[in-house]
Amino acid sequence: MKTLKSLLLAAVIVCCGSFSAYAQLGGQKFAYVDSDYILSNIPEYADAQEELNALSTQWENEIKAIYDRVSEMYRRYQTEMVLLSEDQKHAREQEIINKEQEAKNLQMQYFGSEGQIYTKQTELIQPIQEKIYTALSEVAQTKGYSFIFDLASGTSVLWASEKADISDDVLDQLSNVMQTVRREDRKRANAAASGSSNTNTKGPNLTPKSGKK
Repeated sequence: MKTLKSLLLAAVIVCCGSFSAYAQLGGQKFAYVDSDYILSNIPEYADAQEELNALSTQWENEIKAIYDRVSEMYRRYQTEMVLLSEDQKHAREQEIINKEQEAKNLQMQYFGSEGQIYTKQTELIQPIQEKIYTALSEVAQTKGYSFIFDLASGTSVLWASEKADISDDVLDQLSNVMQTVRREDRKRANAAASGSSNTNTKGPNLTPKSGKK
């Protein structure tokens, strides 16, 4: 879900910057991560997306059912209005207005700026945000980086050395507190995506929380 992804990216960008590079300037070390790559190797994030998509579909269907009911009420009203008194017309019109307002209220309850989907996103994404940020901080402190930037933040990057990419280091660090795809399986998947002749069709193994690779 795009909104869910943007929440996590916002946290990473705020904490780590928005330009991708690796250099030493005035004794400061720079590196980058690819948050898209990190997220794609965290099963908990995929589970969160799946849960949110299911809820979103369920709630959209509820709202659609009410709007369908509004349309049906209006069609019946148009067909029968010639037989209704003015008071009856007014009553039927008010029923339609009330039913439409019910749909709008439900839409706001589910998808408004502080609706249930937002609350659920926060509930599911905040633990992931905290774990990723902690892992970034630990890797940065261990390796002496002054800045870590996000390659997936949307900033134009003309060139970036693979040696400066510490995404796998962050994922390895994350494996101490949550399941991640093993480094060897990440490399295998990347090789396959790049046109590798590797024909291994087994699903990815997950790094246990103990951190053993």
